[in-house]
Amino acid sequence: MPTPGELSLNRRDLMVAAGACAALPAMPGAARAQPVSRGEPVTASVSMSVNGENRTLQLDTRTTLLDALREHLHLTGTKKGCDHGQCGACTVIVDGQRINSCLTLAIMNQGVQVTTIEGLGTVDDLHPMQEAFVKHDGFQCGYCTPGQICSSVAVLDEIKAGIPSHVTADLTAPMAVSEAEIRERLSGNICRCGAYSNIVAAVSDVAGRQG
Repeated sequence: MPTPGELSLNRRDLMVAAGACAALPAMPGAARAQPVSRGEPVTASVSMSVNGENRTLQLDTRTTLLDALREHLHLTGTKKGCDHGQCGACTVIVDGQRINSCLTLAIMNQGVQVTTIEGLGTVDDLHPMQEAFVKHDGFQCGYCTPGQICSSVAVLDEIKAGIPSHVTADLTAPMAVSEAEIRERLSGNICRCGAYSNIVAAVSDVAGRQG
């Protein structure tokens, strides 16, 4: 076994060698690590239509669509739940399709049409889906309700367009609104209060009126 003196010598030799290597010029073509910039964040101009109104924002390129809506446009109806795309509280409708706004950057949505819960209806003029949620008591705490309603509106459009889901039995037959279809398609929207049966009733009610 090496003696303590030999161990100390080895450590000293390693430190000297490391310092010598650090002083050597880089090999031609070798990548150099760039120092971390501590300046201002990179920003970009983002334009989109939000609830029928053209909006332009100067945003940090890392800003999510959810944060752009809530923090910059002050449309706080869209909720931040898990921030990982797992709860559906942040669901909005973009160009007719529902998405989790926490999973997309605002800069990726240049020129799109965004509809949030504020754009579906007002207190004096509720959207049919909002009316149905009230009628069937489809919410309790209400935190997830904006995402639930936006998702429900888009679900009926998906079924009307003939887009199948995991539980669609016949891909050649006309698409029907069933409890199984509604539950499957809304499975990405979590209701922590457990109002699922009432939500299904609300969506079925609207589907019946549209049919």
